[in-house]
Amino acid sequence: MPSLFASYLRVYEPLTAFDRERQVFWREYAREGRDMGLVEGPARQRTAVLEALGAGWTRLPDLPDEAYVLEWDGSVLVCPWNLRLRVAEAALNARDGVPAVLADAFVPPVLAGQAKAVVEDWRSGAKVLEQGVPRVHEQTATWGVPLRWFAFVDLEEREIALSGRRKVLRYRTEISKARRRAHRAVSVLRKSLGDAPITEAVEEGTRWLEEFHPRSVVELDYGGLVNLLPEDSLTEDDSPGLVAAGLSALSRGDAESASEAYEKLVARWRVVQLLERCN
Repeated sequence: MPSLFASYLRVYEPLTAFDRERQVFWREYAREGRDMGLVEGPARQRTAVLEALGAGWTRLPDLPDEAYVLEWDGSVLVCPWNLRLRVAEAALNARDGVPAVLADAFVPPVLAGQAKAVVEDWRSGAKVLEQGVPRVHEQTATWGVPLRWFAFVDLEEREIALSGRRKVLRYRTEISKARRRAHRAVSVLRKSLGDAPITEAVEEGTRWLEEFHPRSVVELDYGGLVNLLPEDSLTEDDSPGLVAAGLSALSRGDAESASEAYEKLVARWRVVQLLERCN
């Protein structure tokens, strides 16, 4: 389930990425203004998941299709929520690390079986073949931003709004640019570090980006994290620039400069991660 203190990596696809039935649905959905904003959306997703899991835990309910909508260069793009998948993942997560007796009480085996089938269906790519859409349009990370995400965006693409009651910090870019950056990052990391965990993580993200329509838009959204950071930290944040500097240093064989950029980045986000333990 998405946390209110989470960041998000989203892909918005043009309507032409979907089959004809979905195109009609999403076009009408956008025209009627039924979509929810990025500020309210995560809380609504969380509520929908909790309500679905609280309905007796006997079956996975059929949830309404919801999405974020973005107008980009005169076109309508959508980022579906995939709520049924989120409910399935939440049901399986509820069983993790819990004794079997308690796990069965919270999530009966029949429901766990349905949830597992839904998750495996999406991971196997069956939905791609059946409906012509990728598996998941939104990735979520709690209490921080995965450092690999910064490799997909550029500091110049930042959008920031700190005035008023709601603060926003996000990056948006064409998926073609995100893919080029991702492939370059993988190349540099593989040559410099080999099969390191960070290399594999960036490769996984690169494969995920390749699933989407070539005219899609990628968004890295700080989400609720903006409420944990002072305004000067948000204004001065240059995390994508640090990642770019680190990769550039690695490509030159300058390990010292690369380590300096990496350590600065890790230290910055460790402050946010430690807030999770505060009460």
